[in-house]
Amino acid sequence: MFGCLVAGRLLQTNLTQVDDTHAYFELPNASTINHLCVFLTDPFPEGYGAAVHFFWPGKGFQLLGMLSNEKPSAIFRLRGTYSGETFSAAQNRFSTFSTVQTPGQQDVTAILGLSVEPLAQIQAQLQSLPSSVVSGLDLSRDPTKLAERIVKHLFNFISGFTSGPLSPDVAVPMGIIAKWYEMFLSKVRAGGIGFLERED
Repeated sequence: MFGCLVAGRLLQTNLTQVDDTHAYFELPNASTINHLCVFLTDPFPEGYGAAVHFFWPGKGFQLLGMLSNEKPSAIFRLRGTYSGETFSAAQNRFSTFSTVQTPGQQDVTAILGLSVEPLAQIQAQLQSLPSSVVSGLDLSRDPTKLAERIVKHLFNFISGFTSGPLSPDVAVPMGIIAKWYEMFLSKVRAGGIGFLERED
């Protein structure tokens, strides 16, 4: 019913079912994960969705967001956004996760947990999160941030055509800006604006 894709790794379909409404993916070498994508492979029953939780051994759970029939996939940025829900608050959802880390490992195995629940319950959980966590990569919710990322993308593109640092005195041919514009629109049409967030 779910798939998981960690940026730079093969697609994961090795979902472990806990019960009828809870399942998880193990994420080895978790310290190297910046972004991950979760998606549906089959639709939910009407009125249901999945809360997406992230578990880091020793830090507990964090609610990342949700999936639904209207939003069948989501990308989450993990690095720099972990706030940590206390383990006791989420322990009943995924009690088997506390034993995931293997002693002596150089890196940890984190967990991406999925809890199928009525949409109203998931929305109530999301209301308690800071807006920066809920929005994930949805730059469209912050027009200022989106504009900043677009300008940064243009600046980086133009920088590749100059022999020195850009300054107010450097003239940029309109052909270069037109080339950037065509390439930028092509990327947006192909996959949305997520590439702007990945360029941190």
